[in-house]
Amino acid sequence: MGKLKITQKRSAIGGKKNQRDTLRTLGLKRIGRTVIKEDRPEVRGMVATVAHLVAVEEVE
Repeated sequence: MGKLKITQKRSAIGGKKNQRDTLRTLGLKRIGRTVIKEDRPEVRGMVATVAHLVAVEEVE
């Protein structure tokens, strides 16, 4: 199973509470921060929730 490189590109200020909570669950706290997560359906769902705030790349 692959991995996803998730980078926060925009601020969560002014966003909905569930979007802010999703960023925190993913481990993102600041713009420019990057995390590596397993490519799982749960993570894909979280990324879809905040797709306008993050950039996603597949890594090996």
